[in-house]
Amino acid sequence: MDRAFSTLEIKELDDDSGTITGIASTPTPDRMDDVVLPLGAKFQLPIPLLWQHNHGDPIGHVTEATVTAKGIEVVAKVALGVTDEIDRYWRLMKAGLVRGLSIGFRGLKVAQIEGTWGVEFQEWEWLELSAVTIPAQAEASIATIKEFAAKPEQAAALVQPAPPPAASGKKAVVVKLNDPARVRAKPFVINKIHTG
Repeated sequence: MDRAFSTLEIKELDDDSGTITGIASTPTPDRMDDVVLPLGAKFQLPIPLLWQHNHGDPIGHVTEATVTAKGIEVVAKVALGVTDEIDRYWRLMKAGLVRGLSIGFRGLKVAQIEGTWGVEFQEWEWLELSAVTIPAQAEASIATIKEFAAKPEQAAALVQPAPPPAASGKKAVVVKLNDPARVRAKPFVINKIHTG
């Protein structure tokens, strides 16, 4: 399954009901130059609400989602009182220590963004929403996690030497995946190769 994450912002927490409201900061490019088009979202409510994209750590559900060209307005309900961990997570969100929401999705129709490593997700299946900590967009004060997964049979790599990173003094190798995975995934850098 392919996954990628885009940033959403927590706008309000309702302590009595365990409700979170927020809005997507997309379709602005993130630090990796990717763009998720809100109008391309395919989903069915309720959507699982997870803690830090951990599929084994559900904390509630997205109960409402309004899609516009500017973003996705969401209402999510945290399952307060179910476990001590969920209550602890709620306190972390209330204290502002975890201030972001991040969507996990699978790209259905994607296009490379000309002149960048970025990918435009034109159509995508929304799989989950997570409360997260680490920002990915420079102008956002909230979190994003981005991950791409390719099937092993798609990962036949073409290894091409790349110029060494400027001030690091290290050599690097850029690995590009063959299509169709290459359309969805960015090259990654191998800093050290061990031989025999």
